[in-house]
Amino acid sequence: MPLFEKTALKDGVDAREALGWALFDAANSGYSTVVLTAVFNAYFVSTVCGGASWATFVWSCAVGAANALSMVLMPAIGRIADLTASKKKWLVFATLLCVAATALLALSGPGTYVLSVLMLVASYVGYNVGESLNSAFLPEIARPEAVGKVSGWGWSLGYVGGLVTLGLCLAVVTAGEAQGVGMDSLVAATNLITAAVFLVVSIPVFVWLKERSLPQVSSGIRLREILKGQKKGQTLQTLCTFKDFRLLVVCGFCYQCGVSTVITLAAVYASAVMGFTLTETLVLVLLVNITAAIGAFGFGYIQDRIGHKPALAATLLLWVAMALLAAFAQSRPVFWTAANLAGLAMGSSQSAGRALVAVLAPEKKLARFFGIWNMALWLSAVIGPITYGAVTWATGNNQRLAILATGLFFVAGLIALIPLNARRGAAFAQEQNQLLDDKNA
Repeated sequence: MPLFEKTALKDGVDAREALGWALFDAANSGYSTVVLTAVFNAYFVSTVCGGASWATFVWSCAVGAANALSMVLMPAIGRIADLTASKKKWLVFATLLCVAATALLALSGPGTYVLSVLMLVASYVGYNVGESLNSAFLPEIARPEAVGKVSGWGWSLGYVGGLVTLGLCLAVVTAGEAQGVGMDSLVAATNLITAAVFLVVSIPVFVWLKERSLPQVSSGIRLREILKGQKKGQTLQTLCTFKDFRLLVVCGFCYQCGVSTVITLAAVYASAVMGFTLTETLVLVLLVNITAAIGAFGFGYIQDRIGHKPALAATLLLWVAMALLAAFAQSRPVFWTAANLAGLAMGSSQSAGRALVAVLAPEKKLARFFGIWNMALWLSAVIGPITYGAVTWATGNNQRLAILATGLFFVAGLIALIPLNARRGAAFAQEQNQLLDDKNA
């Protein structure tokens, strides 16, 4: 079965364009893997801030500020992109912002607090906005009955891209350490590699992806007039009007609190509770990324067969099972099983959520709806890890209890998902889209 089969794509969309769209997930995953998870975060704490007691707090604040700024900017960017049919232009701009700021992180060193924080915030905002806008192209590329598998193509390639970028960085670091190269130079090299891979692998989306939406305002209207027309509380109004989308956003916020916690603190849990060495932890991260790619790809096909809601529910049940296994694991094989469940559930749940947004969003408001969805995910990336940390603090560093508490986020996501009706939500989105057509006629 070919990866980018024609039957899954809308008329006028060829396999090359679908590949270009999916490769963007592969391009930007290196940034999240290297800068946010594996390399630069530790370097910032240990070297830029000299291991000071406040270093982790500053890093957390910088990440939180980037997510907060993204939440403020994305509604306006989404509205502009929808009304002016400029999603691709904004996508290119956001990508170049992230690439440039990531490359400038190579200038970081001991005491460069301001530069490092500013470039981290700029790069993370570019990453967030680009991720949201690229997702908004999904309904324009995939047929309604195939959004699951097409979303899965992107997510699975994303994990592969993260592995490739991380592998290149590890190869350079290993070779540099053997030759006695300093840590500052090695970390700078990883930032440059990450920026270069992001830029090069993004080129297909710049060249092949087409902007199919049509402008909803006259070509002479100014940006200021568009922003002036944006109503206060428009995000809240959208959530009130679109009941099933609202349920999905609540569900996504809940389970992504758990997902972000696992991504952020899995290595800490493996080390503190299971006694993993650094090498074992790196192998664990690599394996989880592989199983996540498999989960995203395989579940994409499954959800188109059984339905998006049942598929998402199944992935959340996997997450609950993972939390229970990890919390009570006393042996390495049991914990490895939990880790593999996390990998399978991670890719599939994120892919399924994006596919459901594509089903429930009106075609003329894709950027806005995906912006709201991503705002919920950005907020969850703050709440989830903080909750885990608060539980460990309140219980004398009982991380087993903390991972059990994390499992409650997935249970809450399941509860929020129960009343969601995908068919009703899709029909309502089509009705609202028709109203927009009639209004603009």
